[in-house]
Amino acid sequence: MARVCDLTGKKTVSGNKVSHSNHKTRRKFYPNLQEKKFFIVEENRWVTLKIATSTLKTINKKGISAYIKQLRKKGHYIKLN
Repeated sequence: MARVCDLTGKKTVSGNKVSHSNHKTRRKFYPNLQEKKFFIVEENRWVTLKIATSTLKTINKKGISAYIKQLRKKGHYIKLN
């Protein structure tokens, strides 16, 4: 399964690991993904999403329904399993 946030689409990015001697080797930066279960009142069901912790912080602030509505308004395709 891919390391991608289900809502925002955050994914792995690559960069350099830099040693003390300034030697550079390629490495990956992974998003901090967590599996979380949400209850969506409008659909009257539970959904399990793999989301980044930064997304979880926003959901705690706005609410899952409002956040999904905002993403869909921006043009994101959100598929809730």
